[in-house]
Amino acid sequence: MTRVLTVSGARGGRGTHRTIAEAVRAAAPGDTIVVAPGRYPEPVRLDRDVHLRPEHGTGSVEIGALTVTAAAATVTGLVVRGTDPSRPAVSVQDGAGAILDHVEVHGGRIEARAVDAVAAVVLRDVAVHGAAGTALHLAGDVKAEGSDVRLEAVAGVGIVLSGAAQLAAVRLLVRATDGSGIRVRGTARLSLTDCRIDRAGRDGLLVEDAAAVVADESRIDLSGAAAVQVSGAARVRLTDCRITGAGASGLVVTDDAELTAAGCTVRDTSANALLAVGAARAVLDGCHLTGAGFSAVHTGGTADVQLTACRVRHGAEHGVHAVEQSRVTLTDCDLRDLTMTGLHAGDRACLTVAGCTISDVATGVRIASSSPADLRQCAVLRPKEVGVEVVAGGALTLTGGRVTDAGAAGIVIDTAATVRITAADVTGGGGSGLVAWTGSRPQVEGLRVDGVAKNGIYVAQGAGGQFTRCDVTATGFAGLHVDTAADPVFHDCRIHDAATGLALPATSPEVTAVPAPDELSLDDLLGELAELVGLDRVKRDVGTLVKLMQTVRRREEAGLPAPPLSRHLVFAGNPGTGKTTVARLYGRLLKALGLLRRGHLVEVDRSALVGEYVGHTGPKTAAAVTSALGGVLFIDEAYSLVPRYGGNDFGQEAIATLVKMMEDHRDDVIVIVAGYPGEMDRFIGANPGLASRFTRTLHFDDYDTPELVAIVEHQAAGHRYELTDAARGGLVDYFTALPRGEGFGNGRLARQVFQEMTERQAQRVAELPEATGDDLVLLAPEDLPTR
Repeated sequence: MTRVLTVSGARGGRGTHRTIAEAVRAAAPGDTIVVAPGRYPEPVRLDRDVHLRPEHGTGSVEIGALTVTAAAATVTGLVVRGTDPSRPAVSVQDGAGAILDHVEVHGGRIEARAVDAVAAVVLRDVAVHGAAGTALHLAGDVKAEGSDVRLEAVAGVGIVLSGAAQLAAVRLLVRATDGSGIRVRGTARLSLTDCRIDRAGRDGLLVEDAAAVVADESRIDLSGAAAVQVSGAARVRLTDCRITGAGASGLVVTDDAELTAAGCTVRDTSANALLAVGAARAVLDGCHLTGAGFSAVHTGGTADVQLTACRVRHGAEHGVHAVEQSRVTLTDCDLRDLTMTGLHAGDRACLTVAGCTISDVATGVRIASSSPADLRQCAVLRPKEVGVEVVAGGALTLTGGRVTDAGAAGIVIDTAATVRITAADVTGGGGSGLVAWTGSRPQVEGLRVDGVAKNGIYVAQGAGGQFTRCDVTATGFAGLHVDTAADPVFHDCRIHDAATGLALPATSPEVTAVPAPDELSLDDLLGELAELVGLDRVKRDVGTLVKLMQTVRRREEAGLPAPPLSRHLVFAGNPGTGKTTVARLYGRLLKALGLLRRGHLVEVDRSALVGEYVGHTGPKTAAAVTSALGGVLFIDEAYSLVPRYGGNDFGQEAIATLVKMMEDHRDDVIVIVAGYPGEMDRFIGANPGLASRFTRTLHFDDYDTPELVAIVEHQAAGHRYELTDAARGGLVDYFTALPRGEGFGNGRLARQVFQEMTERQAQRVAELPEATGDDLVLLAPEDLPTR
């Protein structure tokens, strides 16, 4: 039968004990010792299985250092005050078992050591303040569990686990340590759930040797060095953890260690979010790496790193920087807003990337490694410089995917790089689509280049390579530019709407099988016109013009005088109705008919024709017309040359110069003026010379909803996407609901909708645990833009 023994301190009394030690000696296993309020400074040794608790609530009793040698002793609600912060205030010895419940420890640590027999410790609502060296030390064969444990203001390490110690902690707080927050060594095991390590002076969590740590829904904030440091052959698994403000890197894995992390956030680290070197292995799934002070991910040695469905944001350097012989695999990741390169591979590092999106970076991907990199179905969006760059000696296989709106070239291949490109797209951008630099010989098949500011494909001096079934469309410079001593081979390539089809140096190199735009037949060009969505009235009008001009050409060839026919046109229509596209085709049609030398298009607006001071406008306008000789001069928003309310304006000088140049070069240039329908009537009426030269107007109707949907579908097919039936229906509803005011974007709006859908799809797919091939291709209703 258990008893209750009372300790009353100096008061004594019948049936009570003056000291705790006296009561312990009198107790039998299972007895409870109740202590009256007060301070009992003598050390307490529990050598039998008793329950020690205060008489009047938690904190009312303070004792000196506590030693437990019993197999099952319990201490509740006491304050333990040691005499030396660097020594144990609570000691659980070999073979002992202790439960500490609602206990505060000051001036020392809690320590359990087991060499010959297992020691067991349970900590519930325990706080340790002001320890030195460490606040909780478990060494040897110790099995411990803790809940609501708080270790604060430690002049050293918060927790040390060594030997074969084991600790499972829930709602643990380690705060304000001079050293690491938690150090796990030997073969120790640590489990953390809903725990927090805050303001560790060194590493937040340091795991060494063959130790293992599992942490769920825990936080490590403001560590002085790494948040998590794993070395030796240690293993760490993190799930739904949050790491912020590390003074060095967030996650560091070295030697033969292994780290896995799922659903974790690493934010605002002073160095890398993840650093993996040596022979380490790191696997991150669904993690967010944000605000790294260095590269978000840096790998070296022979480290093996795998990132799946991860997001990398706002880094001061690269998104991923792989060097030496490390290997990095990225699947369905999203990297954006990085100061330097999205992905960078150097030395002999190996990079394997699938289904990733890289946006708003300096350079999208830079391969400087001799180990072949493999990029499949990736998107590089809006890089400030180059989209994909392979430097001298680098190796890359690029399959599918796209580069959109690069500030410079879409793809650049440097000397002696080994590159194979298949079925990739380069769209928009301020430079050329693909640049093969001196000494490079890429193998390119199925490349599509559309709407770049410079050349479609640029092959530099001494370069070569094989280009098969490539399509180049709407380039500002030549579709294909081949420099001196270059010897590329082009097979079954097509060029559309380029300023010039093929540009060769004066000393032409050997270029094999290049179908330039002028080699396309009239039927091919009329077929391109027929493929345009909508524009039925425009197609009929252009077809009529072609027949008229065929007749003119035949009469000239027969020696008969040509009938009077003005080839200059007015294109009247709202923005985005295909005026520029049809103008390009018109010039190429006249080239195919033999009525123009080159058939290229030069597009200008008021700013390219009108000067800023007297005497400046005439030369500017003349230069614009001269650049279009042999082709088409397309003046967009031509009505802006005529002030709406009259008055002096240099625009009238531009019109006068234009009329004179049209007369001087009447057989060598076509002028097309374009703008809103009502405004174009005002423009033509502003000068008699305009009215006599622009006698035919082509009206470009707004696209209706089915046509806008068809444009999106055409864009999707061209970029290897597919719309689900539900997405198609959603598009119908979206376009039907849009107001059709003066600023309605028509086809331009449809193309913008498609681009936004692809970006929203990329975000959606990046969050999937595992993306299938259909996930990468299908555009769903949730990808539609919000109104």
